[in-house]
Amino acid sequence: MADAFYVPLGDGRFSATAHTAGPWTPDAQHFGPPSALLVRALENVEPAHPAELARVTVEILGPAPVAELAVRARIERPGRSVELLQAELASADRVVARASAWRVATSDTAAIATDAGPLLPAPDSVGESRWPEGWGGGYLDAMEWRAVRGGMDVPGPAAVWARQRIPLVDGEEPSGLQRLVTAADSASGVSNFLDPRQWWFINSELTVHLRRQPDGEWIGMDAVTLVGRTGVGTATSILHDGDGPVATGAQALLVRARQAGGG
Repeated sequence: MADAFYVPLGDGRFSATAHTAGPWTPDAQHFGPPSALLVRALENVEPAHPAELARVTVEILGPAPVAELAVRARIERPGRSVELLQAELASADRVVARASAWRVATSDTAAIATDAGPLLPAPDSVGESRWPEGWGGGYLDAMEWRAVRGGMDVPGPAAVWARQRIPLVDGEEPSGLQRLVTAADSASGVSNFLDPRQWWFINSELTVHLRRQPDGEWIGMDAVTLVGRTGVGTATSILHDGDGPVATGAQALLVRARQAGGG
């Protein structure tokens, strides 16, 4: 097995490795790597002028099998100041996820840039953290986790650093945004307060709003999960790199007792 989440096959096709497997079942991917693969496709859509992705939303349409996937991206709505990009990820003839992104023309706003907020304690200030018993390996083992407040084995809000042990695509260095999205889909996991043996808490989407492009290997998540009275929840996060807050993330959650059945 390649030491990467995906092996490129050419023509927009990729073979998912066992490193992508999620915590619920080894047959389906954690949606961090597929979300990052969609971002990679969006980043490869050539801009007509200097521009950056300002918002990315990944809509999860179904499980992504640990198998061959195809990804493609295009400009949906062109523009000189802002443009809308679209990407989709397919397994065989089934689309498993779609992403949309607003790409914004860049300009010099350094003189009016705002303070993004307090820094998280550095990842080297704490040791490596572990996920509780009952969570599957694959993706979780392919990432290094360091909790600076709370923790994956402590129910409730948490602040956690994450770093990929392996590349997204074999033979490539991931971009900062690819690294961020690979980690950001885990906000609902690191901040959950429910026993996964008794409850489903599955996100149907991930939305990331960026203020700047992230830099470095480590991505921080200051995350909280909240659940309403009718099976709907949210996981929100402030996303960091080593220089401080860089983006916000949000996930809509389906919350359901496992014995309730259905899907």
